[in-house]
Amino acid sequence: MLRGYKAIVIGGSAGSFPVVMKILNNIPKNINMPLIFCLHRLKHVRHGVVEALGTRSVIPVVEPNDKDPVKNGIAYIAPANYHMMVELNCTFALSTEDMVNYSRPAIDLTFDTVSYAYREKLIAIILSGANSDGAKGMKIAKSRGALTIVQHPDEATIKTMPESALKATNVDKLFTSDEIVKFLKTL
Repeated sequence: MLRGYKAIVIGGSAGSFPVVMKILNNIPKNINMPLIFCLHRLKHVRHGVVEALGTRSVIPVVEPNDKDPVKNGIAYIAPANYHMMVELNCTFALSTEDMVNYSRPAIDLTFDTVSYAYREKLIAIILSGANSDGAKGMKIAKSRGALTIVQHPDEATIKTMPESALKATNVDKLFTSDEIVKFLKTL
C-alpha cells in the first residue's frame, strides 16, 4: 500500500452521486480502511440514499451514529442534516450546529476533523458540486499532509466545487472519475 494510508474522505454535492456509485461499485472488497463520504443532500430526505448506494456497493454503506468507532472496510455517509466529524480517537461526532457554507453536513468540517485525526495517512477527494464547500477543508487536509485529489472540472457535472478546491490549494492529483477509481483500486 502506498504511504500506509488509513482513511479516505470524499466530499461532493450536485452531480457527485454517479461518481460515488462508481467508486462504491469498484472499490476493492477487502479495502483495509474506511471511506468517509460527506455529501450534500436534502435535509428532509432521511431514507433512500444509503439504500441506493448500498445496492451497488461492494462494501457495507452506513450512516454512523454519534460516538460510533470508525472501522475499516465500511463506507460511511453523513446523515441528512447533521455535520459529521471524526474525533482524535477515531469515533464519529454528529452535530446539528449552524450550517457552514449553507450546508449541513459541511464538507469543510468533515475534511478538517478527518485530516486532524489521520494527517498524512489520509486521502482527501473532492467531486462535483455547486458551491465552494470543501475548498477550505481540502486546503487544511493538504497542510496536514493528506494526499489531495480533485475531480477534473471539465468532467464534473457542476464545476464550482472542484474549481474552488483547485483555487484554494495546490492539489496532488487532478483526476477524472475513472482515474479516481483506478487509483483507489491500487490501495
